[in-house]
Amino acid sequence: MRRVTSGARRRPRGVFIATGVGAALTVIVALALYLPLVGFLAATTAGTAGLVPFPVGGVALATLVGVVVAAGALLVAVTRRRVWLAWTFAVVAVLAALATTVYPLVAVAVGSADRASDVVPLLIDLWQRVTGLG
Repeated sequence: MRRVTSGARRRPRGVFIATGVGAALTVIVALALYLPLVGFLAATTAGTAGLVPFPVGGVALATLVGVVVAAGALLVAVTRRRVWLAWTFAVVAVLAALATTVYPLVAVAVGSADRASDVVPLLIDLWQRVTGLG
């Protein structure tokens, strides 16, 4: 005797486990890495009166893109029927969270390097004026 089903297969338990692990790791990255790093960089910018540049617009845009990519990957992961595909999308979500975390650090480092290249000629000019060698 054949069973009659409604046509919708149940998802394997591994799909939900993969999505849960991906979501948990994404939240841990956001709370334990991203928020403290952005807070530290913003405080450094405030403490140095803008000498260390903090690109607020770029960081906000990168954060928005990272949240959308991570949430989308987790949504796709939970809707898959194959466990390996769900794990793949869960890993993509975690990697998106890590990339979002690294962006502010890179942006501040690049901005600081640009600012340092502007400061060196100014310091040389000041030194020449103070010493009278110029």
